[in-house]
Amino acid sequence: MARNVEFNEAVAIQKAMEVFWKKGYNGTSLRDLTDAMQINSSSLYNTIGDKHELFVRCVQHYTDLRKLDWEKRLKSKKSPLAILVDYIHEAVGIIINGKDSCMAVKSAFEVATNDQRVKQILVADDQRSYQFLHDLISKAMDQGEIRAEEDPALLADYFNSTWTGWYESYILHKDPMKIRRMAEYFIKQLSK
Repeated sequence: MARNVEFNEAVAIQKAMEVFWKKGYNGTSLRDLTDAMQINSSSLYNTIGDKHELFVRCVQHYTDLRKLDWEKRLKSKKSPLAILVDYIHEAVGIIINGKDSCMAVKSAFEVATNDQRVKQILVADDQRSYQFLHDLISKAMDQGEIRAEEDPALLADYFNSTWTGWYESYILHKDPMKIRRMAEYFIKQLSK
């Protein structure tokens, strides 16, 4: 009888998240996961549960990491517009240079339409993203970096939707200049 392997659950979740991120939920086998996590399947079932439960925990982990990143950015000494511009440029870099797109976007299209738990996690993540952007835009407006007549709620929603569109555009066209131009146009519209 195989012996259960002790493991660091946080490290294992991170490794599993990376596999799901790369291959997607449907493209990931249980073997892929146990190999990456360096555990046997009985250890997985005894500590975390099945593949679906592991996926839910990985999506939650991913969104928790994003939340920490947004909190860190909001504490920056840079101006609100500079933080937002940096965030947009980093987003473009991730889209163009990253081998894997945003795990939240991938999960929304692949799993969340039929899975309420994953959908709830992603809705909460989207609301935090919205709040992060809304806070930055509002502060930038207060400091005169963005026109006072703009609607921070609309701009935050617009950026969240635009960001997803950039991913789709890059997947379809593989045109980095197109993504960069759209980002620069968006920044120009913000900072007029």
